[in-house]
Amino acid sequence: MLFIYKERLKEIHELAYNGNDEISMTSLGGIMVKKTIVFTGGGTAGHVTPNIAIINEIKNENLDIHYIGSKKGIEKELIEKQNIPYYSISSGKLRRYIDMENFKDIFRVIKGCFEARKILKKLKPNLVFSKGGFVSVPVIIAASTMKIPIFIHESDITPGLANKISQRFATKIFVSFKEAAKYFPESKVQAIGSPIRKDLLKGSSDKGKRYLDFHSAKPILTIMGGSLGSKKINDVVRANLSALTEQFQIVHICGKNNLDPSLEGLNGYRQFEYVHEELSDILAATDYVITRGGSNAIFEFLALEIPMLIIPLGLNQSRGDQILNAKSFEEQGFSLTLKEEDITEKTFLNSVHRLKESNELIKSTMKEYNANQTDALDVLINEIKATL
Repeated sequence: MLFIYKERLKEIHELAYNGNDEISMTSLGGIMVKKTIVFTGGGTAGHVTPNIAIINEIKNENLDIHYIGSKKGIEKELIEKQNIPYYSISSGKLRRYIDMENFKDIFRVIKGCFEARKILKKLKPNLVFSKGGFVSVPVIIAASTMKIPIFIHESDITPGLANKISQRFATKIFVSFKEAAKYFPESKVQAIGSPIRKDLLKGSSDKGKRYLDFHSAKPILTIMGGSLGSKKINDVVRANLSALTEQFQIVHICGKNNLDPSLEGLNGYRQFEYVHEELSDILAATDYVITRGGSNAIFEFLALEIPMLIIPLGLNQSRGDQILNAKSFEEQGFSLTLKEEDITEKTFLNSVHRLKESNELIKSTMKEYNANQTDALDVLINEIKATL
């Protein structure tokens, strides 16, 4: 009898850890065999927050969840806050210009592939889910050599270099913008929108105002320059604080090491390097937002129906993806755009004034869009469950 038990247990173990689709979880004598999923992606918060949205929804599904990221990227801090096992690997920066570091990074990527393969061999995942960023490339290459199914989500209208490389290894590719589908194999790609963290949609305006020590007499304008902040946006906001605080209460999320101590305690102005748990309440209280053109962020503001002024990164700092994202959103009536190279104190204040004037029309357009939009997060959860 003991021999039969051991042989059956061995069979279950082999089925589960070889990615057999016939079982998602098996119980024998009180022993549970879980399915395993590995997430990857990093470099900026935009490559991490959609993964967190998915993780939060499947945490209670009795799955074994792990994350592979870089040694020093923002993903390490964000994922460790989720109490998810985190594994660091070497990775190179995928540059589009000639640089001696490109040569060195070839070896970093190769090293990362071996490190990722070692981790994957240990974890034996049934699926790898990638949100892009240069750290994802070694993970996806390693997973492909082990015949592990690979899902990729691309946030921008045009794919980043990491996803351009990774698409050939992917089992399925999901995109936020319909315009992005043409850059991927038709047999693999599906346009679904951006997965939004459900907890972000459950904020309390009253809690947000209490946390900020704000009142209801003036609307709240929130400025978010991305996870690393934006010097140009920070500077123009602070140069115009007197004019801005006449009309708004200001929440300024300015990025790491970008706080201005001289402005602490200024009436109607609150500054933060980064916001974690309180973000949903702050956004629930927010009437207008000024943001970069990162896809995940602008889709979140769209879901929350907050009119936005987008100031995309210029071509001198990026491949132009934020410019295209901003153009698409403005054409659909969700936002206004101010090019970074056009920023002056006057153009900035004029754009904020136009945003306030366009408030009702933008909110109405957003509401109509959301009423007819499939929930991208639900789509991804169902696809993951079907594959596991």
